[in-house]
Amino acid sequence: MSKMDNCAYEPGRDCPLCPRLVEFRQQYRKSDPDWHNAPVPTWYPSNDADKGALKVKLLIVGLAPGLRGANRTGRPFTGDHAGDLLYATMTKFDFAGGEYGADPNDGLALNDAAITNSVRCVPPQNKPVGAEINACRPFLLETIARMPNLKAILTLGKIAHDSTARTLGTRVAAVKFGHNIKHTMGEHTVFSSYHCSRYNTNTGVLTEEMFDDVFKNIRDFISLSN
Repeated sequence: MSKMDNCAYEPGRDCPLCPRLVEFRQQYRKSDPDWHNAPVPTWYPSNDADKGALKVKLLIVGLAPGLRGANRTGRPFTGDHAGDLLYATMTKFDFAGGEYGADPNDGLALNDAAITNSVRCVPPQNKPVGAEINACRPFLLETIARMPNLKAILTLGKIAHDSTARTLGTRVAAVKFGHNIKHTMGEHTVFSSYHCSRYNTNTGVLTEEMFDDVFKNIRDFISLSN
């Protein structure tokens, strides 16, 4: 994976794999040079990624960095509406601790959980195309592979769900996406949820109670798996 100019599980800052995303990234490096404007790395429950990977029992897989969220801040789900609900819910179920301040220096910490995205770079209109999802899938595969104590994966939205299924060698048609559904994909147990986007919460597609139910099921599953 020499083109990725970093390591097997994280693309380098100037990853060249997706020309459309490279162009979009360069556009914002010029207009907003203080932003992260690069692939957003997986966030682990430790500043040391290698040690953090050993602690992970829950991996949350999102779609892609938000333009003014993670693409700006450099931390998954940080700085946009989706993070408000995600981190409040994770804290409620002890997968995170501290105060979420929508800033990577807010002091929030993850407990036994890690967060990544199916596509590591921000796509125009938050809509990656198939080739971009495919190009980023090796990073997801290697990320999962370095978590020996992983008990559950949570996919947020259909794109993350389908990409995770393909990553784990499972036919998408055999594990149809739905809210608060649990599937076995190879050696892994995967829970799915509607994405915690502003659109979904504003339209009532996803409520706080519905999101709570997903995390309660995951917490119960992990407790029984220990």
